[in-house]
Amino acid sequence: MTDFADKSGPIYIEKANGIGKLMLNRADKRNAMSEAMWRMLPQAATALDRDADVRVIIVASTSDAAFSAGADIAELEIIAKDKDRQESNRVAIREAQRLLARLRKPTIAKIKGACMGGGCGIAIHCDFRFAAMGARFAITPAKLGLVYPLNDTKQLIDLIGPAKAKSMLFTGRVVDAEEALAIGLVDELCAQDELDGRADAFAQQIAAVSQFSVHGIKDFIRRILDGQVDDDDETAAVFRDAHEGADAAEGVRAFLEKRPPTFRWNG
Repeated sequence: MTDFADKSGPIYIEKANGIGKLMLNRADKRNAMSEAMWRMLPQAATALDRDADVRVIIVASTSDAAFSAGADIAELEIIAKDKDRQESNRVAIREAQRLLARLRKPTIAKIKGACMGGGCGIAIHCDFRFAAMGARFAITPAKLGLVYPLNDTKQLIDLIGPAKAKSMLFTGRVVDAEEALAIGLVDELCAQDELDGRADAFAQQIAAVSQFSVHGIKDFIRRILDGQVDDDDETAAVFRDAHEGADAAEGVRAFLEKRPPTFRWNG
């Protein structure tokens, strides 16, 4: 098992005040994602998702120059010559990104600098994207003679709509931070020296409310994005049974007593 507390590795994790951080740490390669890193990412994310002390997960880079420049192109050249590697790399990327989108806890991508290719894939699979002025985004398979995976394409369309997704994918063009905000690729844009504070403050807002509610709502949103359009027996039971939960009792009592609630459920 990888020691994700080791800050010399290409991915490490840390936590403080209810916030877990998954750090991309291959600055000399602009956080270009190797197959090994794709395999590490879900392990690190799962460790934070299972940690009772963590309520929100932030994915970030140790470099101000790049969130991630995307795939490791030198490795891609090797992978192209090996059918088994092609499939193992495809599965590693797919499983990392799908797991990131399906974590129980909310996720925030904190983006500085270049956010390209697979790096943009990581960002769009988070629940939110906070970016610094000067950040740049691109998804570039068309410039490499490759095809963007269907799962990733759907994720992009869910965020920015089919027309804007086609514009990015058909051209492989670079989208600046201002356009990214305008089309919904980014949720908040701020000065680089304000980014850490803004992302952390938003994470603390989420951490302060009922995590029972947050987890349940996130699950419902994921079901809708995956195609569910109405309640089934399971979702109806979740809504109904929530009224009997400890957090609901505390929330109602705090409202009536005109005080801040103290939610204790941590899943």
